[in-house]
Parts: sequence; structure tokens; C-alpha cells
Amino acid sequence: MGKPLLVIGNKNYSSWSLRAWLMLKHAGVDFDELRIPLYSEGYKEKLFSCSPAGKVPIYRDGDLLVWDTMAIGEYLYESCPSLWPAQREARARARSISAEMHSGFIPIRKVMPMNIRAHGRKAATYPGLDADIARVKDIWRELRTQYAAAGPWLFGQYSIADAMFASVAFRFLTYGVGEAGAVDEYMQTVARDPLVQQWVRDSEAEQEVIAGSEVGA
Repeated sequence: MGKPLLVIGNKNYSSWSLRAWLMLKHAGVDFDELRIPLYSEGYKEKLFSCSPAGKVPIYRDGDLLVWDTMAIGEYLYESCPSLWPAQREARARARSISAEMHSGFIPIRKVMPMNIRAHGRKAATYPGLDADIARVKDIWRELRTQYAAAGPWLFGQYSIADAMFASVAFRFLTYGVGEAGAVDEYMQTVARDPLVQQWVRDSEAEQEVIAGSEVGA
């Protein structure tokens, strides 16, 4: 049987691809990548040939097809329990904030798209954006205060929750959002992760430009 396969979009822009990729890497899975540049000619047909949902990320493990980032994470957790916190209460909180990230924070997604190659951008005024940013900061500040002694990640040790918020850290760095103390320290933890740095190097080598994500210049 060959290696598992992860189908992703552009590394510079695809936040959901980043999340699944980090989960797999931190789980120690040896997998192949298939990159399908989003919004390029024929990209939808290529995605539908890989998955009935037609969206990235897509994970194929043998005959099994798993799509949606959280579903991929839960599948990986069954063979790599360290992807969620060991303690039940912490695990429930990690799942809660990950689900919140999965389904919420629409203003951040709309006004502050992930664009790793961009620097010094400025977010436009948008209803709910300030509240979204404040909510993310509250989450990071609270968890880093509580779990500081256990390690540098949200719950001390790396978890799916960190993968879910990685692209938000990129967004905050791109658009100059920060806060001295736990928030800035956590963003630097994300940025210093060798796996994140590998993703950044790959994104910087890409040539595609998605105009809709080149905002705030």
C-alpha cells in the first residue's frame, strides 16, 4: 500500500490546507501531497475528481477518503491521541475552540484573508471584525495563562487547536494585530515552529496570485 495522500490548495492562501497539513506533520504521518492551485483553470474539476465535496483539504488513506479539516483531525486522533489534550476537560475545551474556529470568525476570514507572502497590510473596517479579533485574543490569553507551565502551545503541548488557529496567527502578523504578553508570545510560537517555517518557504516559492486575497495593501 502506498503512502496516504493529502490534497491541498495554494500554500500561500489556503488556510484549511495549512491546518490539515500541520495536523498530519505533527502526528508524524509520512504522506504525499497533491497541490491543486485554487481558482486556476480547471481546478474545480480536479478537486471533484478527488472528492465529492470538491474542496480542500482531502485526505486519502488507502481506500478511505476523508474530507473537511476537522474530520481529518478526528481521524488522525484515533491513531495519534496526542493530537488532543490528554485531560478530559482540556480536551473538551480544545474541541470547543476548534469548532468555534471551524464555523465562526467570518469577519476575520472576509477582511483578513491568509496571504503568507503579504506584509504590512491594513484591514478594512468591517462589522464584527473588532469583536472577532478580541475573541481570538481572549482565547489565546486565557489558555496561555492557564497552561503556560505545560509548554508553549495553547494547551501546553501541541494539539489540533493550534493547527486550527495557525492561519489566524498568520493573519494577525500580516495585518499588524497584536498584544504584548501572551498573545504576541503565542504568535511567535506559531511562527517559530519548524513545520510552519517549512510551509512558509513553500508558499514563498509559489507563483500564483489570487486577487481576492491580495487586499489591504
